[in-house]
Amino acid sequence: MPNPILGVLFHWIGGFASASFYVPYRRVRGWSWEIYWLIGGLFSWVFAPWIFASLQTKDLLGVLSAAPADVWGLCVMFGLLWGLGGLTYGLTMRYLGLGLGTAIALSLCAFFGTLMPPIVDGSFFTEILPTTHGQIVLFGLFLCLAGICVIGMGGASKNNDLPEDKRREVLKEFDLKKGIWVAVFCGLMSSCFAYGLASGAPVQKLSAAAGTDPLFVGLPVLCMVLLGGALTNILWCGYLILKNKTGAEVTRTHARQDGSRPSIGMNYILCALAGVTWYFQFFFYTMGESQMGEYGFSSWTLHMASIIIFSSLWGFALKEWKGSSRKTLTYVFAGLLLLIASTVVIGYGNYIGGAGGH
Repeated sequence: MPNPILGVLFHWIGGFASASFYVPYRRVRGWSWEIYWLIGGLFSWVFAPWIFASLQTKDLLGVLSAAPADVWGLCVMFGLLWGLGGLTYGLTMRYLGLGLGTAIALSLCAFFGTLMPPIVDGSFFTEILPTTHGQIVLFGLFLCLAGICVIGMGGASKNNDLPEDKRREVLKEFDLKKGIWVAVFCGLMSSCFAYGLASGAPVQKLSAAAGTDPLFVGLPVLCMVLLGGALTNILWCGYLILKNKTGAEVTRTHARQDGSRPSIGMNYILCALAGVTWYFQFFFYTMGESQMGEYGFSSWTLHMASIIIFSSLWGFALKEWKGSSRKTLTYVFAGLLLLIASTVVIGYGNYIGGAGGH
């Protein structure tokens, strides 16, 4: 029987993994971005999904080979589109800045990733909107969107706290019109991961029929969706490697100013750690979704809220908010409280829905 409280806990663990995965990358030395992103990504998109699915599910290859071709096509396609969204996130920050860019891109990602699957399958109007527990879950989504926007206001306020010369440097490429279009594209494409997972529902049923524990029936779907994401990222990193002529770095590192070289072995270990940690966000996501009952669609909101909560806390741990004004910190803490409240409200809505509330 689904346990929404346990589901929220799993989503929090997944959010922590997503917020933490980049920390090992910060210690990689002597490699260009495209090199360490590609090597870590191979663990994220290929190695970890297939290894963990092989260990935790029954007859993985049999289940995937039995999946209909159209399901394969949708999962891979949505994964590919999600990859495009991730690659344009940096452009969103470049043209709009941290505050406005985060608010628009992540709000759209949370909104469309949560609501579009039930709207498309018709359950939104028949099972969610008319019911009390469905309305509570939607209120939780509203709190999440409000929290994202308030955190975004905190990011904008942080920019205003900077000295004038640094503020001009941060926003020197600010372009509202171009930035809005990029942010909308980023948010819509990033939400496609949720569509890919929803498209894989038949594969979850096949995995369950093969005898897989209900907690892990979503792992084969991750293998499919992440293949599409891998394709997008590998092509982009390959382009950058050719353009910047950095391919030789996979067997060596740039020398430091004193002539010494960072440890290439340690770079590989750090990239592997970062990649597997990144994958764990969706490993626990599928576990959390399995516990949310009929309102599994709300998992995407819980996922987004948890990521932002723990990313903000990492920001404090890494002193990224050091020197911020009281106004900025007020925005950040208010946004965090709204996001935490959203996870509690959504969990409660799922709980009373599972208990038969109407």
